[in-house]
Amino acid sequence: MKEAFLSVADQDGIVFRPGPVKITDFYSNIDKQPGLLQWTPKFARTSHGGDLAFTAGPYTYANGKADDDKVYGDYVSIWRGDGEGKYKLLMDLGIQHPEPEKEELIDFKEPDESKKPTANKDPFNGKTIIINTDKVFNQTLGMSALGAYKEFLSPEARYYFPGFEPITGTDKILKFLNNQAISITADNISGARSITNDLAYTYGRARIKKGNIVSNYHYVRIWEVDAAHKWNVLLEIFAAVEN
Repeated sequence: MKEAFLSVADQDGIVFRPGPVKITDFYSNIDKQPGLLQWTPKFARTSHGGDLAFTAGPYTYANGKADDDKVYGDYVSIWRGDGEGKYKLLMDLGIQHPEPEKEELIDFKEPDESKKPTANKDPFNGKTIIINTDKVFNQTLGMSALGAYKEFLSPEARYYFPGFEPITGTDKILKFLNNQAISITADNISGARSITNDLAYTYGRARIKKGNIVSNYHYVRIWEVDAAHKWNVLLEIFAAVEN
């Protein structure tokens, strides 16, 4: 695992161990990790310009000799491309959940030509816009989780929450949130968007309260722009921060 991550790490790439730390710093300062990590991409998108992409899917981690000694979960990886088909790992995190009951469906799509992206003439301004959008989402979350997700979720959205298999689709995500009866507050750390203004990511800290229990997480969101040039959350994942 150490050699694998270092072989694809972007110079600015981060992992959450448990907070955000550079991939190169974390893996350069640890010994070889035991066990076997295997994963398979099932969900992926790339920007029109090829400079930003993500992959997501199930993983298994085995650190024992017994076949049933495995940890199951799903990962999300964000990649920075050079526009010529070569990608480096910009961000990676995952959730654990029980062994999946069924195989995840494959959802790979090329960029949507109908969205007519335009080149980003001001990369700094582009970053500011997506971070401000993320902050507005966070402010709305603080008032009503269901209201925020109704406003910002893409119809194809996927939701990754520790302990549960990925949830796909706005209706199922809203039903999950309602059944869990949780409240969420969050603060942005940073983010960026593609040069063609059609794909972006943000990340930050989150606190989720259920009853009298408050748990800390880091969140990562993948954003896509729709035909009306509105930014919607295509993917959200919460990585638990151990106390």
